[in-house]
Amino acid sequence: MPIATINPATGQVLKTFEPLSDAQLEQKLQRAADAFPRHRQMSFADRAQRMSRAADILENEKDTFGRMMTTEMGKTFRSAVEEAVKCAWVCRYYAENASRFLSDEIVETPATRSYVRYQPLGAILAVMPWNYPFWQVLRAAAPALMAGNVMLLKHSSNVPQCALMIEDLYRRAGFAEGVFQTLLIGSHTVDGILNDPRIVAATLTGSEGAGVQVGIGAAKRIKKTVLELGGSDPFVVMPSANLAEAIPTAVKARISNNGQSCIAAKRFIIHEQIADEFESRFVKAMAALRVGDPFDDKTELGPMATADGRNDIDRDVRKTVSAGAQTLTGGAPLDGPGFFYAPTVLANVPRESPAACEEIFGPVAGLFRARDVDDAIRIANDSRFGLGASAWTNDDGERERFINDIQSGMVFINRMVASDPRLPFGGVKWSGHGRELGVHGIREFTDIKTVWIQ
Repeated sequence: MPIATINPATGQVLKTFEPLSDAQLEQKLQRAADAFPRHRQMSFADRAQRMSRAADILENEKDTFGRMMTTEMGKTFRSAVEEAVKCAWVCRYYAENASRFLSDEIVETPATRSYVRYQPLGAILAVMPWNYPFWQVLRAAAPALMAGNVMLLKHSSNVPQCALMIEDLYRRAGFAEGVFQTLLIGSHTVDGILNDPRIVAATLTGSEGAGVQVGIGAAKRIKKTVLELGGSDPFVVMPSANLAEAIPTAVKARISNNGQSCIAAKRFIIHEQIADEFESRFVKAMAALRVGDPFDDKTELGPMATADGRNDIDRDVRKTVSAGAQTLTGGAPLDGPGFFYAPTVLANVPRESPAACEEIFGPVAGLFRARDVDDAIRIANDSRFGLGASAWTNDDGERERFINDIQSGMVFINRMVASDPRLPFGGVKWSGHGRELGVHGIREFTDIKTVWIQ
């Protein structure tokens, strides 16, 4: 894929970039290595002052950042501005809490003094996706930089200007040269960077394939990784649920970020007692969505980020229908310029079809019927993914069953799955390992050092 800004709403190429030469890449790697010893010695208060300044810039210039996100990947402008504001939140959260999260932990032992100390590791390689072009980066960078690490960003090739704006954000906030750098490079360069001894760890958010490659590359060099990969999140609705809340939330959970979210609800598992009513109202709401220009305030669903992405969605929908699923609405790309796909609902989804066992990264919902709570949990767990899950019930026993028995890194009851700086984010099974956000996220890239003083 060329490094280029291509407007997903029109298909027009707006700007292209030459990848870094070997000499330019070497220069950036050395800058990171040179910056780390100074940055790690900086006090938490000084780091926090700079991170808070980054938060201020994000809030003050949210429209500018949002406009670039919408231009490069097609999310609605409204949601792009919200993403910039959320990034300010994560910066401010770690500015205010990093010192406490990483303070020495006293442990009672017979020694005169024993404690655990958290210390930074060095230069972290971040391989990030296009779907949340600011949030995915900032939620990794804010804790890593506050812990005293430095970071090199290899962003997706279709959001190069967002990547450069983030580098500029941290420079303007006062972080020293080399503390945060953007690498405009192709994916084929990543393994060579992982092999460089100046890179000590890596974090990746993206596809299973990319995660496997980075995971293998890091493991060969005994380097730690945090991998946040795909998801096929279940959205379970039981008879005791409030459908007036569950149905509009189900629509939002499926089409959020134009349906291009790892934590978007993708498999809707409905108790057979309420399945007909849910299906009727859900399909009507999906069919009524306003699709169009992401800069239009009235637009609810914008384009897919790339032509290839839209084609992948269409291929998976066609395979699912060919396998026996029924199309209740949508099911095809929309005519005209840009990479638009119709909001789609599929029923009677066969177990081995893409809508059941793959991650369809777009506004496509698969409906499944469950006989009871056991059957709902069985269907929810019938996936190689385990990122998030949303379950809707007002029965205390069912709630505990879903919390305990659904195999996922996150379970939300009577609410759609979302990320929050205060809570750890990540999955199990093929959805990855490690955690971002919360106290757990900032400790992922630290040396958890045991100290015993006799």
